Amino acid sequence: MQDRRVVITGLGAITPLGNTVDEYWENVKACKNAVGYITHFDASHHSTKIAAEVKGFDITKYVDPKLARRLDMFVQYAVAAAKMAMADCGLEINDENGPRVGCIVGSGIGGVETWETQDLNLLTNGPRKVSPFFVPMLIANMASGVIAILTGAKGPNIAVVTACATACHSIGEAWHMIKRDDADVMMAGGAEASIRPLSCAGFCSLKAFSTRNDDPDTASRPYDIDRDGFVMGEGAGVLVLEELEHAKARGAKIYAELVGYGLSADAYDMVAINFDGAARSMKSALKRAGITPEQVQYINTHGTSTPIGDREETKAIKMAMGDHAYKLMVSSTKSMIGHLLGAAGAVESIICIKAINEGVIPPTRNVFNQDPECDLDVVPNEAREAKVDYAMNNSFGFGGQNGTLVFKRFTG
Repeated sequence: MQDRRVVITGLGAITPLGNTVDEYWENVKACKNAVGYITHFDASHHSTKIAAEVKGFDITKYVDPKLARRLDMFVQYAVAAAKMAMADCGLEINDENGPRVGCIVGSGIGGVETWETQDLNLLTNGPRKVSPFFVPMLIANMASGVIAILTGAKGPNIAVVTACATACHSIGEAWHMIKRDDADVMMAGGAEASIRPLSCAGFCSLKAFSTRNDDPDTASRPYDIDRDGFVMGEGAGVLVLEELEHAKARGAKIYAELVGYGLSADAYDMVAINFDGAARSMKSALKRAGITPEQVQYINTHGTSTPIGDREETKAIKMAMGDHAYKLMVSSTKSMIGHLLGAAGAVESIICIKAINEGVIPPTRNVFNQDPECDLDVVPNEAREAKVDYAMNNSFGFGGQNGTLVFKRFTG
C-alpha cells in the first residue's frame, strides 16, 4: 500500500488561557499566567491551594443543556474542543463519509467530579440514589463516544489512557490508523477536569504539587532552580488529522504535517521519569520521521516544573539530540497553563503547529535563576521569532509511558 501522508487540518482547544485556539495562542505568546487560587472547591485544607482553571466556559454553546447535565466536565471540554476543531477543518460528516471519520480522545483520569458526587450520594442517601448516568459519565472512553454521537463519526473510536502521555499517544495512534487506511480523517487529543478535592488531595499527598500558595503567579517554574512541583491545569485539545490527498481534494487548509511518532516505556518507576526511556521515545520519533536531530528547531517539552522531571528530560534531550541539543530552542508552556495531564499533549501540539505557522517560539515563563543542570536554551520569559520547519512535542506519563510527536512545515 502506498504510504499515506497525514496532515493537520483542524484545531480546537479549551484551556486556562482561553477557550478558543486563537485566544490561547495569543496569551501564550504574551507569556501570560493562568495560575490562581482554586475556585472549583474549598481548598483551604489542602496543602496546595492553587491551580490553572478554565474560566468562562459555557458548554451550552456546543450542546443542549439537558445533555450537558449528563456529561462530566472532562467530556464537556472534549466535546467543545472537538466541535471547534471540526468547524475549523470545514468537513461536513454525512452518511457517506461518516464510516471513514474516527475519534481517539482520551483522559488520564476521567470523571473525577462524577465519582466524588455519586460516592457522596451513596454514603449519604444509599445505593438507590446513585444516578443512572454515573457509569457513562465516569468512564474515560465517553469523550470519544459522545463526540462520535454528536458528529456522526462512525469510523474507529477508542480511548487511550496513559496518564500525562494520553493525548500524545491518541494523536500518534490516530496517525497510524490513517496511514494503514483504517480512516481518512481522525479527531484526536485528550481532555481532563481533575481540579477536584479528591484528585488534588492525592497529588498533595504525593508531594508532586508546587506549594507556592503565596505567589501563584510564579508557582510553575520549569527549569528554574527553585522549582518545587507542578501546578494542575484542566481543559481539552483536539486535532483533526487527515490523509493528505483527501484534504487536498476538498481544498482544506493545512496547518502542518505529522511525520513522526515515537513511544517507549521507562520500565523504571511508577512516578519518576527516567531519561533513557524518554530519549528512546524521541529517537524513535526522529527515525520514523526520517530526519536527523539537526533538522529540528524547537521542542515543546514535557517540562512540568518538578525537581527530578525537568532535570531528567534535559538529560534525555541531550542523549537523543547529541550536540544539536545546545542549538535547539526548548520551552515549557506548562509554566503558563499548568499541567493538563491527559490533555497536555494535545494543547502543546497545537503550540508546536502554531510555532511552525507563525515563526514564533513560545517562552518558558518564570525562569528567574536557570538550573545549571537544565542548561539548554529554554527561551526564558519572552517569545522569540524564529523559523521552524520541524517541531517536536514530548509527553511522559506516570507508569513510565512516553510519547513524542514530530510536526513538519507543510510545503505542498
